Amino acid sequence: MSAATPTLTRSPRVLDTEVAIVGGGIVGASAALALRRRGVDVVLLERDLCGSRSSGVNYGGVRRQGRPLSQLPLAQRAHEIWGRLPALLGTDGEYQRTGHFKIARSEADLASLEKYQAMSRDFGLGIELLSGARLRERCPWIGGRAVGGSLCPDDGQANPRLVSPAFALAAQRAGAQIFERTPLTAVEHDGRQFILSSGSTLTVRSPLLINCAGAWAGPLAAQFGEAVPLRSGHPAMAVTEPLPHFMQWSLGVEGGGIYCRQVARGNVVLGGGSGVALDGDRARSERSAIAALAVQAIELLPALRHAHFIRTWSGTEGYLPDRQPVLDTSRTRPGLIHGFGFAGAGFQIGPAVGEVLAELARDGRSSTPTDAFAIDRFAPADAPAAATAH
Repeated sequence: MSAATPTLTRSPRVLDTEVAIVGGGIVGASAALALRRRGVDVVLLERDLCGSRSSGVNYGGVRRQGRPLSQLPLAQRAHEIWGRLPALLGTDGEYQRTGHFKIARSEADLASLEKYQAMSRDFGLGIELLSGARLRERCPWIGGRAVGGSLCPDDGQANPRLVSPAFALAAQRAGAQIFERTPLTAVEHDGRQFILSSGSTLTVRSPLLINCAGAWAGPLAAQFGEAVPLRSGHPAMAVTEPLPHFMQWSLGVEGGGIYCRQVARGNVVLGGGSGVALDGDRARSERSAIAALAVQAIELLPALRHAHFIRTWSGTEGYLPDRQPVLDTSRTRPGLIHGFGFAGAGFQIGPAVGEVLAELARDGRSSTPTDAFAIDRFAPADAPAAATAH
């Protein structure tokens, strides 16, 4: 009888870095790029492919209009970054400043938009209100249910399937070490630094850890004593066949509902309502949500009456009760920094959030105000009232 062949156990690869990032969406990837542009060593772990989760399946709206006023400094900073995307990433990501038009379906909606225009005036969004004859003249393609709306002419749209992975590629070219399909299986702190493990294949040691894990960020925060009421949401999305061009603006609706945009090829991308989770990693659009979406689409855009949907999809996004993100240094563990919970509205501000996270990691403070996004606002004794988003 021959002796049994001994089993060889391979030791995990061990990396030491200045900053470790968990999550390779637009926030984590832009943070990695911003850190590398500041000369900081970075290792990023992504459980799937960079930009494949909510950053890659979202609607693609690049809007400032309608955000809570507390987010507008971030949005303005991001607006400047979006304007130099080709130089920064090597691609424009199909980004265009086509304008974003928010539709009012009642006089009350119109009054709300007028109020927001006044409240946001100091931020220089250049919002213009349209109603009556001017509305019909500017957009004859819009349905009769619309009584007016507000136009932010320099807002726009982009292709998230191109932009989000491009940030990760740019960070990698700049020297960031990015590991895709490398889920975080354990993290601990030894009193001096964080030790991150991905199975038995990789260990990363770092004094600083940035939590950009999106809808999966809650357990990491909770492990270090900062549990937050983060829940998952699943947008219902669809796209039509290519159609003759009839609108330039990206559209939203005051009070919530449908949003849509027409891309260069003629397809109309639409979203609204909720999909359903299939498991912890997958979601899809539900038939009833797509049916409701179609009814709203035809009501507001009669040109879609005979259009065919060629694809539907969903994803997983992280929502907090006040629909504001957490963008903050940890109150319980020095060296831990959080950036998550963007409630389906992180695509536009993502590049600015990445720069803020890089500033917090390198300098301990940011030039952009982030007080509204503190993680300890969820402490039971002093939880504030929910912020109102338009």
